[in-house]
Amino acid sequence: MTELYLLRHGIAAATSMPGAPDEERPLTQEGEKHIHEIARGLKRMDLELDRIIASPARRAWKTAEIVADVLDLTDRLEPADDIRPDRDAASIGAWLRTRTEGRLMLVGHNPSLSELIGLLLLGKTGVLPVELRKGGIAALSSRGNSVMTLDWLARPRLFRHLLKD
Repeated sequence: MTELYLLRHGIAAATSMPGAPDEERPLTQEGEKHIHEIARGLKRMDLELDRIIASPARRAWKTAEIVADVLDLTDRLEPADDIRPDRDAASIGAWLRTRTEGRLMLVGHNPSLSELIGLLLLGKTGVLPVELRKGGIAALSSRGNSVMTLDWLARPRLFRHLLKD
């Protein structure tokens, strides 16, 4: 993999319906609006992806659907249990090494995505003071070795500014 984009799901409801599992929490209306803005910003950047892989948790899956739709990549969207909310950065990192795509986007959850950034950049978690905000995205790249480079990290607000023209 030469390019990896880590996108945290958008703003979700604080709780799911009574008795429903946490994974059923939906995006809020504001969350959906922000993810549409982020997706339009990514489109404006001419982001090219081979695959978008998302946690099947409702809030992450909806985030990925919106991005895939705006980027016209719905045929490249797939769910993966390996990035569910209860997975840690080490297990996601091990799973990621099995992927063969050149340009991949993962849509998932914190704390695992933020910790994954540290793992991919430095080989360990808990050493990098980075936290992806809801709707935040990190772009990493590889030059063929095992360590990745952070190309950019963006808060959701940046994409709103990109669209002001």
